[in-house]
Amino acid sequence: MDFHAARQNMVESQVRVNDVTDMGLQLAMRHVQRERLCAPSQSFGAYGEVEAAIAPGRVLMKPRDISKLLQTTEPKPGETVLAIAAPYAAAVLKHAGLTVTAQEADPRAMAVIEPYLKELGVKCETADLKTPVGSDYDVVIVEGAVAEVPATWLNALKVGGRLAVVLKDGPVGRARLYLRLAQGFSERDVFDSSPSTIPGFERTPSFEF
Repeated sequence: MDFHAARQNMVESQVRVNDVTDMGLQLAMRHVQRERLCAPSQSFGAYGEVEAAIAPGRVLMKPRDISKLLQTTEPKPGETVLAIAAPYAAAVLKHAGLTVTAQEADPRAMAVIEPYLKELGVKCETADLKTPVGSDYDVVIVEGAVAEVPATWLNALKVGGRLAVVLKDGPVGRARLYLRLAQGFSERDVFDSSPSTIPGFERTPSFEF
């Protein structure tokens, strides 16, 4: 398979046509080897309009969704990033000139993504996703859906920092951008998105008596 050609076609047919105009992100997505961040047996689907599998229960977000989510954070070279369960976002932002830490909880997923991310200069950490490694980040990005956002993710931002994540509690979710203010946070929904929910971030059932 010609992955280089597939990569260019992905940007043209799934990214640019969905109003992703950030040229730095487009350039990074034309170079990052997405096929190296999914299970070897799934590399054929790395550039399709599908969620390519990384490991059991873990997938890459579709190119359209992750490119739009990345653009909402307005990333700038030199900023610091925490990529939570977000290996492709980590690679793209590193290529775009940001300093990136990739955090995973599942060692099986880390075994797949770590070799390539380390080649790119991304710091890789294995830890509970609800407990961010480090603090004072300019950007926190999550490559998958959650039913609710842990307060710890918001608290990992510096003032002016942005968190981009998809909130989903049903078949359709909404990508949401949070901005840390001097006091508190602002938030806004930016587009519809329905990625798979990250294991452990489903809605906890409540019981009525």
